[in-house]
Amino acid sequence: MILKSLEFLDPLWLGLVLAFLTGLASCTPPPEKPAPAPRLLVLKNGLSQITLDRWGGGIIDIHFLDHPVNPLSWRATEDIEPLSPDTPNLQGHFICFDRWGAPSPAEERMGMPYHGEAPRVVWERLGPGTDEPSDHGLRMGCTLPLAGMEVKRTVRLQENEASLTVTEEVTNVRAAGRVYNLVQHPSIAPPFLDDTTIVDCNASHGLVQEEPVPQSTDDADHWPRISIGGTPANLRFFRSTEDEASGHDVTAFIFDPGVEYGWVTAATPSAGLLVGYLWKISEYPWLNMWRYRQQGKVSARGLEFGTTGIHQPFPTLLQLGKVLDRGVYEYLDAGETDTRSYILFLAQIPHDFQGVESAEYDGAQLRIRERRDDQPRSLTVEVGALP
Repeated sequence: MILKSLEFLDPLWLGLVLAFLTGLASCTPPPEKPAPAPRLLVLKNGLSQITLDRWGGGIIDIHFLDHPVNPLSWRATEDIEPLSPDTPNLQGHFICFDRWGAPSPAEERMGMPYHGEAPRVVWERLGPGTDEPSDHGLRMGCTLPLAGMEVKRTVRLQENEASLTVTEEVTNVRAAGRVYNLVQHPSIAPPFLDDTTIVDCNASHGLVQEEPVPQSTDDADHWPRISIGGTPANLRFFRSTEDEASGHDVTAFIFDPGVEYGWVTAATPSAGLLVGYLWKISEYPWLNMWRYRQQGKVSARGLEFGTTGIHQPFPTLLQLGKVLDRGVYEYLDAGETDTRSYILFLAQIPHDFQGVESAEYDGAQLRIRERRDDQPRSLTVEVGALP
């Protein structure tokens, strides 16, 4: 009706009216853009704080509110891999998925990265309340376009402990089945990691990457003593040395039959802290240890538990089938989902603590007994149920 009326206006008046209407339109504010999702997701209770980074999905911080030392402070450096400010880099506790280690040469040419895509993509918040994480729990996930898989993670912080329960669902979204691996890669670093740090676990027989695979447990080393390049080592300890500018080693271990839960701890008496993990061996049958020195100084230790203990591309894993009577890969059919969980915990320890002898889990509490000949001490952590 308005346009029809404008037909009878003098051309001069018509120009003025149109200019007025155009001016009104230009004054209309554009729609507001949604605020970008926060990159860091924080969970906190009255005792502790945990931080996850959507860039790569890693758990990058766990600390007591009255003790700021963070065991998971490791960040990749240029001597580990090329770094970019525009893409996620390896840090803290990340997951190696859909593989542990290098892709095949053909996969690498197609863009598949070392340790898979999961630590290289941006994760998203999932589920209700996606604007802000609750104090004690959140859900997040990512899609891996090259692998054709996706991850959904649920994180729950205990109300009165520095203890975190993590459940991850991995799904094959392709129309064909495929092999894969999932290895948790928590990496501890200074200032928590130093020459006093003691690593303990309940693993048994093991092997050294890049060395001949033992044919049976009779040929394998036994935790914590292992021969690396012909040199004996006690993996409970890792110290700085002036004899070596830099260097690293990777070992892998299994657990004795009949053991239900795997655990690993790193205790640093000088910091008065112990960090550890607990999981079902049926879900993660391997424990892998990475040690790294940079310019002769202790720089990182990886406490890596997962579905494989062989750091090789899939063609090699398929040829091996099993090592030490344990599988070295998983298979997931089209549209199927596998679910696994673990518990991360942090505890305060005395400055003369001598390491962990045992960790007993009753479904709610974890009782840790000190490795000490004279009057060993115990500490109990309320870790909650492991799904």
